[in-house]
Amino acid sequence: MSLFRMQLCPVAAALCICVAGLAHADETGLADLHEWKKVGKLICFVDHTHYATSTGAPDKKTATAEAVASWQSFTDLEYGSDWASFSKATAKRISCQNLARGWSCDVQARPCR
Repeated sequence: MSLFRMQLCPVAAALCICVAGLAHADETGLADLHEWKKVGKLICFVDHTHYATSTGAPDKKTATAEAVASWQSFTDLEYGSDWASFSKATAKRISCQNLARGWSCDVQARPCR
């Protein structure tokens, strides 16, 4: 084997390892603390639910969007962006009410990726 090939092999191997690791590069590793199951084409937490809330919004649509954004932000912080899509989440519940100080919404869902 030529000297060039011997030097190139470790570089190529390292490149392959790095590229393979990119699939879930921003995961925090905390998702491994929970049991997962396949739901359709997604992988979801079995029994771990995240909650978020909003208060004082001028209307229900804004309150819902703020609560969902809060859910996604916390989930991203805890598990990484792969898990932080509310639209991919399962067991979603949204409840809203119009209070004297404005609209308030509570959301809950189990993260999926």
